[in-house]
Amino acid sequence: MSRKHRHLKGAEVSCCVKYFLFGFNIIFWLLGAAFLGIGLWAWAEKGVLSNLSLITDLGGFDPVWLFIVVGGVMFILGFAGCIGALRENTLLLKFFSVFLGLIFFLELTAGILAFVFKDWIKDQLNFFINNNIKAYRDDIDLQNLIDFTQEYWMCCGAHGPDDWNQNIYFNCTHRNPSRERCGVPFSCCIKKPAGDIINTQCGYDIRHQGAEKDRQKEIFTKGCVGQFEKWLQDNLIVVAGIFVGTALLQVMSLCFPLNIHCRWPLFFFLLNSV
Repeated sequence: MSRKHRHLKGAEVSCCVKYFLFGFNIIFWLLGAAFLGIGLWAWAEKGVLSNLSLITDLGGFDPVWLFIVVGGVMFILGFAGCIGALRENTLLLKFFSVFLGLIFFLELTAGILAFVFKDWIKDQLNFFINNNIKAYRDDIDLQNLIDFTQEYWMCCGAHGPDDWNQNIYFNCTHRNPSRERCGVPFSCCIKKPAGDIINTQCGYDIRHQGAEKDRQKEIFTKGCVGQFEKWLQDNLIVVAGIFVGTALLQVMSLCFPLNIHCRWPLFFFLLNSV
């Protein structure tokens, strides 16, 4: 059998695609390991790893779940992509492609549903924020996330400061013995120009009946849902660019495993006929 005919039956490996895919996935894998490590470390600090029943005791959303789930998925997919590309393992590359395609499909479906059911998504966001307001003191990571959100978007509560009535420490009922009664977290407070030191008590008593006039001078009065919508509108191009860039990166990552083993029967047929 001639050399040209042997090329028809063999598989020509694209080295550029192979090592590009390997390099991309090694970074992906290391990022996944970092996220997973941060999530497990945070759980260990809160004692969850030594007492797994604490997982069900959390009243609100635990941000550590994001690190663990995202990190775990990235770690597994990155590992499969690295070994599959380096060893040209068809099974691992198929696993990588199928699950990456599934993630891309779920993201696309979520985006379409979010556009179609905007009002329902808004209601779910309200429910999510209010539910986490109730659990504000239950988890330190959740507390830090809410404080960061209120400071960054300059908001307070889902629709306004009175949403903090849902929290047992901040509500205005006479039965509430907390010193934070009728107050808001310090992250709702408007920072003074020269205030380098955070005053964690600045929101105390701000929602008492006689303090309504001082609200706008001392705390943010807009809700986080409305501020989030405004932020999306102001940064629509940037947000859209990030989503499109992520989608293109995923599509490229789907195409590369399919081209690790490149067969060019038409090319060699034309070459033989010349």
